[in-house]
Amino acid sequence: MIRDLFSKKKKYATIPSEQAKQEVPEGLMTKCPQCKSIMYIKELRKNQMVCDQCGYHHRVTSSERIAITLDEGSFEEFDAEMISKDPLQFPEYADKSAKDREKTGLNEAIITGKGTIEGMGVVIGVMDPRFRMGSMGSVVGEKMSRAIQRAVDERKPFIMFAASGGARMQEGVFSLMQMAKTSTALNRLHEEGLLFISVMTHPTTGGVSASFASLGDINLAEPQALIGFAGRRIIEQTIRQKLPDDFQTAEFLLKHGQLDQVVARKEMKKTLQNIIDIHRPAHTGIKED
Repeated sequence: MIRDLFSKKKKYATIPSEQAKQEVPEGLMTKCPQCKSIMYIKELRKNQMVCDQCGYHHRVTSSERIAITLDEGSFEEFDAEMISKDPLQFPEYADKSAKDREKTGLNEAIITGKGTIEGMGVVIGVMDPRFRMGSMGSVVGEKMSRAIQRAVDERKPFIMFAASGGARMQEGVFSLMQMAKTSTALNRLHEEGLLFISVMTHPTTGGVSASFASLGDINLAEPQALIGFAGRRIIEQTIRQKLPDDFQTAEFLLKHGQLDQVVARKEMKKTLQNIIDIHRPAHTGIKED
């Protein structure tokens, strides 16, 4: 027995067979990019795509955004059939747009429509960065302008969730003109005394941040959202100065007076409800349809 303790037995590492391997199915779990926690995607969705460890706000799709913002079953979409043309015959633009339509199930980078928040009628627009990085082309500008006009016609507040890389370069000046077009439409809303709530999510940049996203009567943002016009490196090279680490974050903009409030996703619906309720012409106690 004592001899066995000192015997030189060779030990071998064993490699499990393919059948024995316990692999995690694709799409079952994900890692938080901020705190590196591993979590089930199903549980993350139940938590409105917010990490329960560190509060990091993962991106949500336009349909998910509508589901967590509006009352269940109340959404009615506008202009769903509109599809971008290729006015400049930009190389591969038509093919890439077609691939985005197939991949996302969307015809464009924005969904517009109407619904209710706790029974109060609203018109809403939600941008989706999965489609051409949420860039603003002719159709995005047109759908938004039409939605604003519907808000005017129906005397309802307009809510816009921005998430965009800016103007769509493949449409050139046609895209840039949407900055003026949407801003003009919002001016009509303002002249009618109707409420515009702008909610900036990650990311809100370029021509979108420089136009309608910054024109809200109330400007809100989700935590840690990237918001700005030019990129950080370009600005640093231009001014020859090092920018703060939190530059162009929602918290930085709030601190410098460019936002009214940074609102966590779980609190967004309640916050919107309170703002709309406060700004109703008369508190009759009757809910809108």
